Amino acid sequence: MGLIVQKYGGTSVGDAARIRRVAARLLATQRAGNDVVAVISAMAGVTDSLIKLAREISPEPSARELDALLATGEQGSSALTAMAVNALGGKAVSLTGAAAGIVTDSVHTKAKIAHITPRRIHELLSDDYIVIVAGFQGQSAEGATTTLGRGGSDLTAIALAAALKADDCQIFTDVEGVFTCDPRVVADASKIDEIAYDELLEMAGAGAKVMQSRAVEFAKKFGVDFEVRSSSKDEPGTKATPAPARLEDLVVRGVSLERNQAKVTIRDLPDKPGCAGKLFSALGTANLSVDMIVQNASSAGTTDLSFTLYKDELERAKELLEPLVEELGAKGVTATTGMAKLSVVGIGMRSHAGVASRFFSCLGEAAINIELISTSEIKIAVVIAEADLERAAQATHTAFGLARRAMPAETGSA
Repeated sequence: MGLIVQKYGGTSVGDAARIRRVAARLLATQRAGNDVVAVISAMAGVTDSLIKLAREISPEPSARELDALLATGEQGSSALTAMAVNALGGKAVSLTGAAAGIVTDSVHTKAKIAHITPRRIHELLSDDYIVIVAGFQGQSAEGATTTLGRGGSDLTAIALAAALKADDCQIFTDVEGVFTCDPRVVADASKIDEIAYDELLEMAGAGAKVMQSRAVEFAKKFGVDFEVRSSSKDEPGTKATPAPARLEDLVVRGVSLERNQAKVTIRDLPDKPGCAGKLFSALGTANLSVDMIVQNASSAGTTDLSFTLYKDELERAKELLEPLVEELGAKGVTATTGMAKLSVVGIGMRSHAGVASRFFSCLGEAAINIELISTSEIKIAVVIAEADLERAAQATHTAFGLARRAMPAETGSA
């Protein structure tokens, strides 16, 4: 008998019929001789509706109460899933994140898991229950409900799999696995059968929505192998593991894209120690997530400093930066919306040259202007106009030969 953790996304539990299908899968997994813990997201659209309602009540609702509100979405869908299992003749019980023993820090809307004490889960499993945990949430040491940020149910599932020492962790979603690019943008994108943690981490951080980047980072840290699969099909998905040596031969594994980006530039910032630190400390204290950072070479004692962040965080960032820019003696702040990020990712970049030249050449041939460039050991990312994003993704996917095709078995890719 094994212990299996299964996570189901919002689309997978989007209506009563889909919830019953999830319940049937949970029962089938248990009847195959396994203990089963399920992590359930809010039904598709519920979280957005709750946020909209909160904004109608208060333009700037307190983060504490917003967490208390948003957590109800997952609690509702997990209770409904437990009802469905029971209606099919099984035994299931739903738990909030707090009841499941998930303790977090006190940072609302983006809490980090401090520790998990899954005693109650073990007790219920020993009584042959399917345990259904509301994803995306936990409880601070002070007893307040907290949430884990965008895609937080992924993190709940990975963290529970680690705490329970699960034999398997399956992330069920509305796609068949991780693809070489978003199939809605690149029609001939191919499913990847096996991917390294580092590659998936970079792809998630670069905009691939299939997994939350914090969840992948947690899986890497605690050695949790997991599989991303379709909730509507009984076919293998994409397995995430430490990198097998053979993956070094695959130079680029995927093309990721992220919309709704904004670029901020601090003009003529004095080139002195501590100036950048003051700016980014203010953003960090406000829990604003800065992505790419590029600084020009110093000229006449000043430099231009540019960075990207989500478009919906731009106004708050400008409010924080404008008084600081004046205090530091910089010339001003400019902001540009309508930007997007395009990235190529692959462990093979560590040992193969020429990836950057091919990437930039294909964008140049497509007449796509690059605003910013950022690199890591296994990723090259560029900021471009959002209007050019799909065309750029298609050109890049073709340039690196990632279209759906028959691949040698030893490469581990579909």
